[in-house]
This record gives sequence, C-alpha cells and structure tokens, in this order.
Amino acid sequence: MSLDLTTLVLGAGDPVAHVANHKFVVGELFGIKDLWLWSGHIGNLVLSGLILCILGPWIASKIDTGPESEGSSRYVTRNRLAHMIEVLCIYLRDEVVRPLLGSRTDKMMPFLWTLFFFIWVNNLLGMIPLLDLQHIASGYLKENHLAVVGGTATQSLFVTAVLAVISFLVINFAGIRELGVGGYVHHLTGGAPWFIWPIIVPVEIVGTFVKPFALAIRLFANMTAGHILLATLLGFIGTALATILGAQQGSFGLSLVALLGAGAGAIAIFFLEVFVATLQAFVFMFLTTVFISQLAHHDHEHDEHHGHEHAHA
Repeated sequence: MSLDLTTLVLGAGDPVAHVANHKFVVGELFGIKDLWLWSGHIGNLVLSGLILCILGPWIASKIDTGPESEGSSRYVTRNRLAHMIEVLCIYLRDEVVRPLLGSRTDKMMPFLWTLFFFIWVNNLLGMIPLLDLQHIASGYLKENHLAVVGGTATQSLFVTAVLAVISFLVINFAGIRELGVGGYVHHLTGGAPWFIWPIIVPVEIVGTFVKPFALAIRLFANMTAGHILLATLLGFIGTALATILGAQQGSFGLSLVALLGAGAGAIAIFFLEVFVATLQAFVFMFLTTVFISQLAHHDHEHDEHHGHEHAHA
C-alpha cells in the first residue's frame, strides 16, 4: 500500500496524468453525447473564480481608505497580503500599462488586472497536488481516473484559446472605439500606398488572428512543459524511494544518489515554476496591452507627449 501511494503521489507512472484533464461527469448536452460536463480543469476554473471573488473584495477592504477618526493611519493598508497585492497592482498599472495606453489606462485596468490574476491563480493551482489527494482519498477515483478538481487548467488549449478569444475581442473592440470604424480599417493598410494594399491588408488581417493564437500557444506550452518536468523529477524520487524501501529490486547506492539528485532538482524546478507561473500571467497581460496600444492614434499621442515635456521644461 505504501508503494502504491508513493507511485501515485510522486507520479512515477505517468507524469502527464498529473497535468492533463480528468473527467468526472460525462453526459449528453444539446444532442452531443459523451460530453465531459464536469472535469478536473473545470473544477480548477471554478475554484480559481471563487478564490478571486472571495479574496478580491476582502483585499479591497483592507486597501480602502479607513474612517477619518483613524487620522493618517487610515491611508495605510491593513494586511500584509493586501499590501503585496496593492504594490503589484500599482506596478502593473503605472509601470507597465500606463506608458503604453496613456489616458485609456484607467478604463482598461479592470480587464487587465482580472486577466493577470485569473491566469496567475490557475497557474499556481496547477502546482498543488489536488488530483493526487483525491486519488489517495478514494480508490474509486483512482481506478477510473476521475477528478472533481485538479490538473493544470491553463495547460488546456481549450482554456487558453478562450482566454485568447476574449483578449482578441477586447483588443479589436478597444481599437474600433479608439479609431472609429474608418480608422480601424485604415489601420489594416499599414500606412502603405494604395497599390500595396492587396498585399498589406491580407497580412494585417492574418496578423490580427495570429496574435491571440500566439498568446494561447505560449501559455499552453509553458505550463505543460514545466509541470511535466516537475512531475517527472518527482517520479524519479518515487522510484528511488521504492527501491530504498525494498519494494522493488535495484541498487541501494544508485537509488540514494538518484533520490538526492532528483530531490534537489525538483526543489529548484518548483521555485522556477512559481516564477514561470507568475511570468506567464504577466506576459499574457502585457502582450494584450501591447496589442491594444497598437490600435491608437499614435501621432496624436506622440505630439501630446512632447507637448507635456515642453510644458514641464
């Protein structure tokens, strides 16, 4: 039984299974049979939504200005976690987004903050062995590979594609709102002479769809590769432990070396994955901001920026 749990938890059997989606409820919907009505990734998405909906208002209440009776201390954030989130939000707004979007920053920040934190929370949830804990708790789940929650939702192309489609709609809607329909269509010409339009316009249209596609593939690939690598190293640990405990045949010395080496590597990769989970959420949000900024009156903003510099001088 101990070997069975070791193999299960540490992923000695199949590292991909600890990242991929697992079904829970299968049924028929709108005439489509054998449809996964609920799966581990859906559970992760719902869980991340609940985390944001519960923690968000609570953190906002800790950041919000207190009553006047508190004096100057009413401006101080009243929780360490809330303080960290506040610093992160201010950095994303003032140092990342505002230089690109200028006056449109405040309008776009609710969407961009939501995009960042939703992806970030899902990336981090994928590093928690929720799937394994369910398998340990229930032999039924283990035998049938079912899961209420677990896996890495942002490893699914379906999830990253939906996020990319949402970004695509926001990017183009914001562009039409900023430039107008005529200005948006003119943007597709790339400022080239009219006789180049038959070449430029198709390229620009294709580029409009390639940008969100690249966002989806980048997030999917990074979450898949890193998490599988971590699960593989943990699998080495599981195999080495099984040998050391005498559950299977093998060299004790080599198993001990493998255990120490894979353990050190797994710890390093874990912290690297925490960084990558944060970085990929930032990259998705940042590139969405860049694509929004490309659909703007650049000449007007350039002149306005220089006007502010001369006024300041």
